[in-house]
Amino acid sequence: MTEFSKRVYDVVKGIPRGSVMSYGRVAALAGNPRAARGVGFALHHNPYPGIVPCHRVVFRDGSICTGYAFGGPEVQRRLLEDEGVEFLPDGRVDMSSCGV
Repeated sequence: MTEFSKRVYDVVKGIPRGSVMSYGRVAALAGNPRAARGVGFALHHNPYPGIVPCHRVVFRDGSICTGYAFGGPEVQRRLLEDEGVEFLPDGRVDMSSCGV
């Protein structure tokens, strides 16, 4: 596991229940603002499911990842809805109310 991945997991563990953060914001907080794809790679290989809530990371426009590694986008959406995350009519997360 890389140092960047460790920092990504620490940032994602800090996202509160009912909130989401974009890949780019996670990358910036983990120390590499140009590494949004690296965040996706790290989360795809999350060795701590249930501890690192990778379902709380979405694209900057609120879209959820079609390649969500732990069951697909339907599972990610259900997990977010169960936490009270609000979605827009077009299926994107309402970043204005749930983004951190």
